[in-house]
Amino acid sequence: MGSFSVWHWLIVLVIVLVLFGRGKIPELMGDVAKGIKSFKKGMADEDQTPPPADVNANAKTVDHKADEIK
Repeated sequence: MGSFSVWHWLIVLVIVLVLFGRGKIPELMGDVAKGIKSFKKGMADEDQTPPPADVNANAKTVDHKADEIK
């Protein structure tokens, strides 16, 4: 159970080419690259978003004094 020889890798390559075809593999790799770029962009956007503002910072308070009943 040692490492695979060159012939093993060539057979695997031929099987992959037969299953996916010549044009499908570059298309698949392009989709993987787009996914990675999108993931990195999403992670960068997440880091750049400002923290949420304090909800009570812009709230106005009204002081209410009850009239005394005489």
